[in-house]
Amino acid sequence: MPTRTTPSPILPIELIALDIDGTLIGDDLVIGPDTRSAVAEAMRRGVQVSLITGRMVSSALRFARDLGLTGPIVGYQGGLIRAMPVDGSGRVGRLLVHTPIRAEVAREIVEWTRDRGLDPHVNHLERFVLRADDPNADDYSAFMGARAELVADLAGSISHPVTKVLAVGDPPRPTELAPLARAHFAGRADVTISHPKFLEFVAPGVSKGRAVRWLARRMGVALGATLAIGDQWNDLEMLAEVGHGTAMPTSPRAVQAAARYIAPGLAEEGVARMIEALVLAPPADARATAGRLAAAAREAVAAARDAEAGIASKEIALGLPTEKIPA
Repeated sequence: MPTRTTPSPILPIELIALDIDGTLIGDDLVIGPDTRSAVAEAMRRGVQVSLITGRMVSSALRFARDLGLTGPIVGYQGGLIRAMPVDGSGRVGRLLVHTPIRAEVAREIVEWTRDRGLDPHVNHLERFVLRADDPNADDYSAFMGARAELVADLAGSISHPVTKVLAVGDPPRPTELAPLARAHFAGRADVTISHPKFLEFVAPGVSKGRAVRWLARRMGVALGATLAIGDQWNDLEMLAEVGHGTAMPTSPRAVQAAARYIAPGLAEEGVARMIEALVLAPPADARATAGRLAAAAREAVAAARDAEAGIASKEIALGLPTEKIPA
């Protein structure tokens, strides 16, 4: 959860940081034409654009190329950052930052999540490793755009620090386990939710919030002049770190509360609409729109909070258990 003060918004925006899944793309894994056009025009005007994702960098690279990006790619929630490779290169880009989890901690995470009914995977640099009998190995490979490595003993295969451990389970189990995992691995690994099915473990201090601070420093841009867009718990720190944090409408309420704006949905190419409104519009129009969108977001979050409070009151009156938001 964020502990820093969110900076005041600054216009014009000079840096755009984009999450991928649920923000830039949906289940079809396709970036919309308006989004490609808006990003291209922003870059033509000198705005810098980078992807900040939970994916491995090699998996994110195809989307960066589709958008014609030149800035660094942030993978694994900020655990790995690579330079964008030159056109035509078969490489994944020069390593700029790598913050791995200690091997003994990663082994414990694999066992801890398995004991609680989740199916752990291990990621290291551009490798992802699954147990040999995983029935979904082909599906994961298709999603990542690379072949999984299959091993008989996942925990036993970890002999050196690894970049991330991801544990898969049916919702709401990963979300329910998140507070327990944070408490158990405090100081040894940080825990986040990147999807209702995914409980993710990274090295202490790693987050998209830290990553966007790194990007802004590297590019000489104020955090207040940064637009970041995301949709899940793992985006919360990033959205709270910048002046123009934007949550997708499918985001958990706490994520929306950490953001300044709420974007239109994926079907409306919300990323494109936000870039058009805040980056490409004339300055006076962008300022007016920013104020209007911020007010609308505050009202939406307050309405959702009031509605949840009303539902909780009814459940208590009826003697029903109430749902808790993960810490």
